[in-house]
This record gives sequence, structure tokens and C-alpha cells, in this order.
Amino acid sequence: MEAREILEQVKAGTISIEEAERYFKKQPFEEMGYAKLDTHREVRSGFPEVVYCSGKPDQYLVSIYQKLFEANGEVFGTRADARQYALVREALPQVTYDDISHILKVEKKDKERQGKIAVCTAGTADIPVAEEAAQTAEYFGADVSRIYDVGVSGIHRLLSRLDVIQEANCVVAVAGMEGALASVLGGLVSRPVIAVPTSVGYGASMHGLSALLTMINSCANGIAVVNIDNGYGAGYIAAQINRLGYGGGYPAGIDRDGSADDRNVK
Repeated sequence: MEAREILEQVKAGTISIEEAERYFKKQPFEEMGYAKLDTHREVRSGFPEVVYCSGKPDQYLVSIYQKLFEANGEVFGTRADARQYALVREALPQVTYDDISHILKVEKKDKERQGKIAVCTAGTADIPVAEEAAQTAEYFGADVSRIYDVGVSGIHRLLSRLDVIQEANCVVAVAGMEGALASVLGGLVSRPVIAVPTSVGYGASMHGLSALLTMINSCANGIAVVNIDNGYGAGYIAAQINRLGYGGGYPAGIDRDGSADDRNVK
């Protein structure tokens, strides 16, 4: 439960001050011996802790999912496989798995999505990483437009969707091979571009290193680069930027310039 929700319940009289006090006195993590779950991360950063599933022992993974679901009412994990999905589903039947992005999650159904993020790929082979980015951003409350297979070898495909891309608060460019898509987008939009190099390509692509170096050395402005195949990292940063784009990153009642925002004041 979020701190704001606790305070609103105190104000409404649905819980007592003593009950709220017990909540705030709890240590800011859940000690599990093999893991310390950061249950207060959403209070500090605005987003709850996410599970990196790959490599986790089975019993640890299931217990972590159960604890995070109990704490937040939802849970999000990356780099899961079908076997891990079957294991977690035994404990949490409502969990869903996407075998393209390898995301394993339980998500609140009434979640509101705001703003706009454009997630673009150079090719179809880049979609698994792009979906990790897109679904991460959606889980954290962003509205996402997917513009796939618009690489520079057929740039007319990209230009046909430029109006949608230019409306976004943030653009994610996912590309392997030589990774040129990010530079092209950086020269076409007035919003931040997050470049994601993928390990797609032949031998000299060096499992994504070639695309990574291209993106780091881009001459276009406004481009930031995450690690190879790190769709989650791109989606998270994009969600943060998107919140600023529609005012979601500011305290209630305060506008971007620090003045009172009448839309948020009740």
C-alpha cells in the first residue's frame, strides 16, 4: 500500500492513526534471508521494485513474487521463461506471461495510462527487446505507440509514421545491425530519444557492440543510450520522462514552473 493511500484512509476515517503509524514504522524492506525486498521503493522513486527472473532459484522466485504481490497488489518481472511461468502460476494463478518479451506479471486491471511514448524498431527481429521496453513503460502508467520495422534501409516506412512519433513525450529507438535508427530519429524529433542496441546482426555486429558504439557516437542531439538488449532500462527511463511530459512527475498542486496548478488543487 502506498503512503498516500494510507494518509487518505486516515483522512477518510477508514483506518486509525495507530494503524497508519504501525505501517510507517515498518522497516523499508522485507527480509527474506536470501533477498531483501525493497517495499518502499515506490514511495521514494514512484515505481515499485521489479524482478529480474533469469537465474533465480525456483523457490526464491516464487516466494519473491508472492511477497511483492502481497505488498503492491501487482508484480512485474523480466527475462522469465515458460518453466518459471508455470511455477509462479501455481502460487499466483492470475499471473500472465508473454513469450516474446519474456515478461511475467500480475497487473492491476484499472490502471490509467497517460502521456505518450513511441517505441520504434529497425527490424522485426528487434521486437522482443522493444516489447520489453513497451510493456515496462505501460506497466508504469504510460500510453505506448508501437512503430515496428521502420529501419533505415527503407526510411519511407519511418517517415510515414513521423506524425505519431513526433507527438510522443519520449521516443525509444531499438536497433541491431549498425544501429542507425537512433541517429535518424534524433534528427527528426524535439523529444528525448533513448537508444537501445540489440544483439541482432551478423559476425561483425559483435552481438550488439557495433550498434552500441554507433549509438554512443551519434552526431544527433538528445540521444541517451542504454545497454545492449536492455529494453527494461529504456522503458523505465521513458516512463520517467513521460511523467514529466504530462506533469505526472510533480507533486499534486504544483505546476512545472513551481506555481500552483489549479487542475490538481481540490
